[in-house]
Amino acid sequence: MYINSTPKGARIALLQDKRLTEYHFESIGNVFTVGDIILGTVKKLAPGLNAAFVDVGYEKDAFLHYLDLGPQVKSLVKYTKTSLSEGGSVASLKNFKLESDIDKLGKVSQVLTKGQIVLVQVVKEPISTKGPRLSCEISIAGRFIVLVPFSNTVSISKKIADKEERQRLVKLMTSIKPDNFGVIIRTVALGKQVAELDIDLKGLLQKWDAGFENLKLAKPKDKIIGEMGRASSILRDMLNESFDSIVVDSKETFDETKDYLRRIAPDKEKILKLYTGKEKMYEAYGVEKQIKAFFGRTVSLPNGGYLIIEHTEALHVVDVNSGNKANTEETQEETALKVNLEATKEVARQLKLRDLGGIIVIDFIDMKDNDNKNLIYSSMKEEMVGDRSKYTILPLSKFGLMQITRQRVRPVVDVSTLETCPSCHGTGNITASVNIIDQINSNLEFLFMKQNEAKVTLTLHPFLHAYLTSGFISQRMKWFFTYKKWVDIIKDSSLSMIEYKFLDALGEEIEIKN
Repeated sequence: MYINSTPKGARIALLQDKRLTEYHFESIGNVFTVGDIILGTVKKLAPGLNAAFVDVGYEKDAFLHYLDLGPQVKSLVKYTKTSLSEGGSVASLKNFKLESDIDKLGKVSQVLTKGQIVLVQVVKEPISTKGPRLSCEISIAGRFIVLVPFSNTVSISKKIADKEERQRLVKLMTSIKPDNFGVIIRTVALGKQVAELDIDLKGLLQKWDAGFENLKLAKPKDKIIGEMGRASSILRDMLNESFDSIVVDSKETFDETKDYLRRIAPDKEKILKLYTGKEKMYEAYGVEKQIKAFFGRTVSLPNGGYLIIEHTEALHVVDVNSGNKANTEETQEETALKVNLEATKEVARQLKLRDLGGIIVIDFIDMKDNDNKNLIYSSMKEEMVGDRSKYTILPLSKFGLMQITRQRVRPVVDVSTLETCPSCHGTGNITASVNIIDQINSNLEFLFMKQNEAKVTLTLHPFLHAYLTSGFISQRMKWFFTYKKWVDIIKDSSLSMIEYKFLDALGEEIEIKN
């Protein structure tokens, strides 16, 4: 895992065998993260939708459906009201009397009223024109278990198939969990001993207590319990023996990650490293290059085929093409099968990489043999096994189309791989007098002769880097002869072809007014 800190937020890249498998961007200004628990106000009831619209501080009211209220919503409402009132008890549920469950086929107006204060949890971040999606089934996720207040049920992941292990874990958690707290046992709890599970449980109870310590002083739109950062949540959900390296380029992030690893997996603390190289971390490890290559509209397959990925408001469409693979096999059916099998691997990877959700339609190359169609269906199911989001895959239709629904909880990760030329601004016309090398020479003269900079570092696109450093007497060497100062030149493929930046001795960008 590589965590790159930027002024706008953190970029998180997950690589397997040096190949990019997941990419996330955690914006500093994002105040609505999946898992956040917020004090909201019911703004409007929509009987036709059997839902309510709740004000949680977003520009658009959040959506809360009746089925997302949860059976124990009456207990939650009672607890919130008691806690907000003067002298109300906070945090402890030990002696709290639970209310009866609501009717599964009831109406939202039977539970909520306009203007009511209600405790809600974000289950889907704002996407496109829609506000957040909410739930009143409060839960706090840990590494091995999920804590569910106002319940006494102990559930277990369906992925734990061993009957004896299921019975052991349920019996164990039933004996250590407090009253009025339910528990969902996660897949990673398989084979874990009581001490590890107890530590995880106590940590979640402390988070509940700390989060609700000031509930009776809270105001509507206040965040009561915040979900941890994206990097920490990925470590919580995915950290296992196969993780062999976590690299960060910020001391603050390093300290936070180290503290979190010390709490959840002390033995993994040694794989955490702070990157201190001069070159940008994503450039040094080849991550930036992969991001540019894999987020375009066209994605290449290993043996000549390619995918075209299009996004619409309603769904995502993936078109599979054979490319120059068409002449390498004996028959058209064989060619289609091989390209389609390669495509299943890349499509499964792209779904995780771009975090595509909702409806995905894949147009595979037409095949006539039903056995081959079934093989593609089986291959796609196999490739999707490691996906952490909930999904459903349908077999190929008569038209060679496969439909996949994948849980959408946050906006699609979209990395622009098309750049507007900073010289012509997309018009296609560049003024003849524009000469990037002359500009750089002029700016360097100003920095060294007029501004008396002791040290200057130049960051630019790899093509410009090659031009300025090639040859025995390179342009950089000429600068050294002229100014008697060495200019460090750093490659940065995130910049456009004729973009460049000057950095001072402290690594801060120097603004030059041309």
